Amino acid sequence: MAMTKQFSGEWSLVLGASSGFGAAVALELARNGSNILGVHLDRRQAMPAVEAIISGIEKLGVQAKFFNINVADAEKRQAGVAEMAALARRPLRVVLHSIAFGTTGLGLLPDSNGAALSQKQIEMTLDTMANSLVYWVQDLYNAGLVGKGTRIYGMTSAGNQRVIPGYGAVSAAKSVLESHLRQLAVELAPHGATANAIQAGVTDTPALSKIPGAERLREFARGANPSQRMTTPEDVARVIVALSADGTEWMTGNVIRVDGGEDLVITP
Repeated sequence: MAMTKQFSGEWSLVLGASSGFGAAVALELARNGSNILGVHLDRRQAMPAVEAIISGIEKLGVQAKFFNINVADAEKRQAGVAEMAALARRPLRVVLHSIAFGTTGLGLLPDSNGAALSQKQIEMTLDTMANSLVYWVQDLYNAGLVGKGTRIYGMTSAGNQRVIPGYGAVSAAKSVLESHLRQLAVELAPHGATANAIQAGVTDTPALSKIPGAERLREFARGANPSQRMTTPEDVARVIVALSADGTEWMTGNVIRVDGGEDLVITP
């Protein structure tokens, strides 16, 4: 007789489901019985990889419904949430915000070529990588998809407190995202939902490759991490699934490090 999986019959939403942390979390949730709603923004040439993720989810015996839309587009968000509500018909188990779409490579002040972050670039980065979480949670809540048992997570990084060249706009977005999650934790507590930030260690994802000096970050992680390796998306996915089980509702409003102790180490 087959054992019932812990999230059987439930639905989870992953914003940023086509690669990196989002893809790994979607697959791990599916292994634990959750149906998957995925939101991503990919061009046609990237769709075979997205379809492979969908196929991998479905092979685990659950349903998958993906939406190829911009998370910051209000009209498409509202239409997507309405369709999600028709499928799930109950509060989601997990809502993961794993959006890596912002401007990197520029400082706040002009470089030797006179290039600096513009107002439009800063506002786009904050809106997409931080504020969009609030708008999605608002619409999901109004549709009955956030409630008792829902676990909301946002992906942050050590850049929330440290300066990485060319990472200024994203660093600001991570700090704003954490603030939003704290506020949501308090406002959602009476409804039985939680909200936490997940601070992963340096992880070799497509998003990392966009950061100037990414190879130096990889070298730091390999050398400084007490486990003598980089964090993987699967490390993070397993922790998120573990934290989403029944009985964890009293843990909310935190920044949770999932990095093997990497953030504890300072190298000269």
